[in-house]
Amino acid sequence: MMKEQWVKDLSTFVNPQDVKIDEPLKNYTMTKLGGNADVFVMASTEEEAAEVVKYAHLHNVPIFLLGNGSNMVIRDGGIRGIVLNLSKLDQINIDGTTVYAQSGALIIDVSKAAAAKSLTGLEFSCGIPGSIGGAMAMNAGAYGGEINDVIVSCKVLTQSGDVLELSKEQLELGYRKSIIAQNGYYVLSSIFELQKGDQAIIDATIADLTFKRQSKQPLEYPSAGSVFKRPPGNFAGKLIQDSGLQGKGIGDAEVSKKHAGFIINKGNATATEYINTIHMVQKAVKEKFNINLETEVKIVGEDLSSDNK
Repeated sequence: MMKEQWVKDLSTFVNPQDVKIDEPLKNYTMTKLGGNADVFVMASTEEEAAEVVKYAHLHNVPIFLLGNGSNMVIRDGGIRGIVLNLSKLDQINIDGTTVYAQSGALIIDVSKAAAAKSLTGLEFSCGIPGSIGGAMAMNAGAYGGEINDVIVSCKVLTQSGDVLELSKEQLELGYRKSIIAQNGYYVLSSIFELQKGDQAIIDATIADLTFKRQSKQPLEYPSAGSVFKRPPGNFAGKLIQDSGLQGKGIGDAEVSKKHAGFIINKGNATATEYINTIHMVQKAVKEKFNINLETEVKIVGEDLSSDNK
């Protein structure tokens, strides 16, 4: 079978312990949802990551990059081909006001590391539950700040495994978009330029934003974070709340009573239930306000009814 051959081949340049067949992807997503990966590979170095991408390109094997799974719903049928995970690429180095972070580093950790050196500019990200790779692809933002404000350059892999260094201008960062997402690039590392700041103000800002996040967001449950993009002139959470949808859902998926912009997994939700709850919300908001809510979360993978062998 193809899967066994992929495992055999990939194990020649990646530690065999880090190449797994039929690995449950719910173990790697913040929603705790999702079927299996045909083959799951955890690269330990940028060179290994490049080799995996080159292999997939050469052999025409589908490949999917999975970060820390914070802004994503993987369908119950899982993902075909190779799922590449870069969470082991998590180095963070600070030199003066310049911050280097690999794609698998959590942006919360990068924010904390910068704050510890009295650097200001990344405080906005202290509560964003994603990796640097995901944050770059989405131009992640919160509380009035975004990646675009501090990024200098980014090193990526193309779909054929070539390495590119992209400047801020070449990244074409916009609201929740970038050339990375547009061209299907794989982030390896990023360089940010911050400024020296007042330690007391930095600490107070982070404490305030952390409190806001913990008090307003349903962090006690698995979720994909904020599900919908902000519609022009409106707030998704307010529209959902005003539609009377909080506490409603399908199966164990539920619109959070704490923050209407979140859909939580109360324990045993399936991805299908979660996705159907998203559709239920979109339909209700459209009927009440004639506004189309676009998803901010990515929905990927196959339905369970597909041939997943």
